[in-house]
Amino acid sequence: MDLATLVGLGAAFLLMIFGMVFDANNFSVNFGAVKAFLDAPSALITFGGAFMATMACMSSPGEFFKSLKTFSLALKVRPSNEEETIRSIIDLSNIARKEGLLALEEAAGSIEDEFMKKGVLLIVDGTDPELVRSIMETELACVETRHKGNVGFWENLGAMGPAWGMIGTLIGLINMLGSLEDVSTVGPSMAVALVTTFYGSVLANWICTPISSKLKANNDTEIQTKEVMVEGLLSIQAGENPRVIEEKLKSFLAPDARANFASSGGGEE
Repeated sequence: MDLATLVGLGAAFLLMIFGMVFDANNFSVNFGAVKAFLDAPSALITFGGAFMATMACMSSPGEFFKSLKTFSLALKVRPSNEEETIRSIIDLSNIARKEGLLALEEAAGSIEDEFMKKGVLLIVDGTDPELVRSIMETELACVETRHKGNVGFWENLGAMGPAWGMIGTLIGLINMLGSLEDVSTVGPSMAVALVTTFYGSVLANWICTPISSKLKANNDTEIQTKEVMVEGLLSIQAGENPRVIEEKLKSFLAPDARANFASSGGGEE
C-alpha cells in the first residue's frame, strides 16, 4: 500500500473532524457537534447527483463502475524504478555484446516486466529497429491513453461535487425563503442548505483531487520508465557499447540521482 496516500487521506479526514468538534472558545471537544454536519437529503443530492452526472459522461454504466475501481490504483505502490531498469538494460547489453543478440532469449525468461520482455523478444526475432520502436511506442501510447481516462474520471467527479453541492444549497435556500413566516427556522434551514456545499467540497478536495493527482504521478513515472526501456533496447539492438548506453540512459535521471547512480556491471565488455 502507498503510505503517502493513506497517511495523507487519513490525516486530512482527522483534521476535518477535529475542526468540527473542537470548541476554540472553551478549548474543549464536543463530538455531538458532528450531528450538525450530517444530513441525508444533502448527501443524496450532492453525492448522488455528482456520481450520476459523472456516469452520464461515460459510455456505459459498466465503464463508470470500472473507473470507480481505479481508486485502488492510487493506494498501490508503483514498482517502477528507473535506476533498476537502467541496470537491467546494461546487464542485457553486456550479454548481447559478449554472446550475441540471440543469447537475450534466455535472459528474457527472468524479466518480470511484460513490456520489456516483449521488446527483448522482438529484438531476438530480428525485427527491424523501426518496427520495434513503432510497436513499443504504440503500446506505450495505449497505456497512457488508458491512464488519462482514469485521471479524467476523477477530475470530472471532482468538478461535479462542488457543482451539485451548490445545487443542493440553492434548493435549500429556495425552500427556506418559501417559508419565512417562522423566523426561528431561518438559522437551522440555512445550516442544512450549506451542508450540501460542504459535502461537495469534501468530495472534490478530499477524494477526487488527491486521487487524480496520484494517478497522474503514477502515469508519468510508468511512462518514463517504459521510455527508458525503449531507448535502451533499441541501443542494444544497434550494438552500442554498454558504457555509451549507460550514459545515454542516465540522462533520464534527475541530476542528484544521476550523480549517485552506480551501475551494477554497467559498461563491462
